[in-house]
Amino acid sequence: MPIPSEHQKPARTTAKESALNQLQQWIIDGTLQPGEKLNDTELAEALGVSRTPIRESLQLLEVRGFVKMYPGKATQVTEVVKESINDLLPPLAALQALSAELAIPNLSEEVLKELEETNEKFAEAVHEENYSAALKIDEDFHQIIVNNASNPYIHTIVASLQIHVRRLFYHNSIILTEQSIEEHQDIIRYLKEGDAEKASSVMRENWLRAIDEFHSLKED
Repeated sequence: MPIPSEHQKPARTTAKESALNQLQQWIIDGTLQPGEKLNDTELAEALGVSRTPIRESLQLLEVRGFVKMYPGKATQVTEVVKESINDLLPPLAALQALSAELAIPNLSEEVLKELEETNEKFAEAVHEENYSAALKIDEDFHQIIVNNASNPYIHTIVASLQIHVRRLFYHNSIILTEQSIEEHQDIIRYLKEGDAEKASSVMRENWLRAIDEFHSLKED
């Protein structure tokens, strides 16, 4: 089971939180491959924790759909189901669109500037064809808006959906385009103008368009 030797040991959080975050990240980015069998002793040694937090983390990862535990046999990383994008993106698009509406009364000049700067970094990554970085920056852009919606329920549900979208995009080499940059610019403009309807509409389209692009990529 390949584990990166150069990874940094988790910072001082609880052992379970640290193990959970690291294992989830390894599953999302493909360090731990779909179908791979996980050995809790090896994982415990790699992360510098006991087997108990590893087992607790694997139980939580099973609830989240990232691993499947077969009692007395094995624990395996779940497969990446490409068709799940049809189930993941519509609710995420709806919540992101609602976030744009709810964020408008809470937006300061500082937050709007942060959105502009983040989109500039996103554009740079897209133009350099660094799509892994672009995906992360794109997520940062949308998270700024979700955070300013100031709705803990939306925040929690978006985070739950986002981790699965992230894994799906990583494993299928999603390519973000110039159109995404322009849509971000439109979203910022409508947020500045306080136009909730247009900001929401563009935000929804920004997410749903990925479904068509994803299926187009599959056909290619």
